Amino acid sequence: MPHDEPEALTAELTALADARLTRTDDLVRGPWATPVTWRQPVHTVYVPAHLITGDGTPGADLPGAWGRAALAALDTFGTVADLARELGVPAQDAATVADRTLATLHDEPVADLRIDFEDGFTQRGVPPAERDADEDARAYAAAGILATWLNPAAPTGPAFAGIRFRSFDPAVRDRGLRTLAIVLTGLAADGVLHDILAHDRRALRLTLPKVQHHSQVEAFVEVLEVLERRLDVPEIPFEVQVETPQAILGPDGTAEPARILAAGAGRILSLHYGTYDYSASLGIDAAEQSMAHPVADHAKDVLQVATTAVGVELSDGSTNRIPVGTPAEILDGWRVHFDLVTRHLRRGIRQGWDLHAHQLVTRHLATIAYFRANWRVSAERLRDYVAGDTSRWLDEPATARAMAGYLLRARECGAVTPEELAVTGVGTDGLRRLQVSGRL
Repeated sequence: MPHDEPEALTAELTALADARLTRTDDLVRGPWATPVTWRQPVHTVYVPAHLITGDGTPGADLPGAWGRAALAALDTFGTVADLARELGVPAQDAATVADRTLATLHDEPVADLRIDFEDGFTQRGVPPAERDADEDARAYAAAGILATWLNPAAPTGPAFAGIRFRSFDPAVRDRGLRTLAIVLTGLAADGVLHDILAHDRRALRLTLPKVQHHSQVEAFVEVLEVLERRLDVPEIPFEVQVETPQAILGPDGTAEPARILAAGAGRILSLHYGTYDYSASLGIDAAEQSMAHPVADHAKDVLQVATTAVGVELSDGSTNRIPVGTPAEILDGWRVHFDLVTRHLRRGIRQGWDLHAHQLVTRHLATIAYFRANWRVSAERLRDYVAGDTSRWLDEPATARAMAGYLLRARECGAVTPEELAVTGVGTDGLRRLQVSGRL
């Protein structure tokens, strides 16, 4: 072969491959190259709308009220370090984990909060003829609370917050859309909604529940487009709650989560697994329903593959075993919750739901303990990887990406400090570059 022929041949082959792979290249450079590099909340707290709006409710102070209730529950059990050891945190880490858990409960007990107008909003005691008016009033109140929390000029609440409205089931679709319209219209007053979306498109969270088919997501995108034009605001993203078998396996045998994500047209922030609706739909008896049941693991495996492929967040569900009652009963509830949170963290699922203030204790304790456990060895391995030191580890770029992501999450949840992460020698910007590409 002549010396100049490889260049000409390479150019011909490259042109052929480039022409054939134009659409795939767009995915490789775009959605497939976008891991979750932004802050993802460690949990979502779901609070029924009637428990947060109206007379006698905590209103905008609810995150603080839950934090105080969590701290009060800790009084039932010695020191936080004692509780940490009781739940399995290694003795050498217990004091640090306890201190950082207490700091989180004081400073940011709730990272993400959803005012619930769906299953949790029962309207017991409200006559049927008055329920629409009752929900309208609470939707207007919710808009005011969210405006107080998320206003970029003076935020006062969780970093992430929003509503869960009724599903696109034909029987309740109109009521859900009315509540959504009231909340967004209320937020749009004085330009607050525009400012929230322009400042951080991930801060406001709208949860579409019980999705059964990607066509419902397509319809919701069109609904949002109408609202955006009417309210003159930027694109509104949303979350999808996966709690039906149809949302895992489509009627034609295909993986429906991938179609749901495509139907969202880049707007979907997260998929949330719904533990109890999904389990019940598959005929799992109430006593066996759990975040750790095999049917839950199968569903979350499918969701994890679908979301990871396109840089969308994934959240586990909740446990309805509430840590209340006698000190022994509270401890039993904490143990269940701690083990479940740790379990999904080990599976690479970084978020879950919490339903009660006492669960904040073990949410933060388990999360901080998990990220505290291996931060130092991860930091040292990453430092050696960057330096090209292969005397102890032969890590590849994929592992470097995972370690960088782990360390950034460890810092965001309060498990490690920026000073501790200095051992990596690369700084926050370097960690983010490593998380994306595995290289500086």
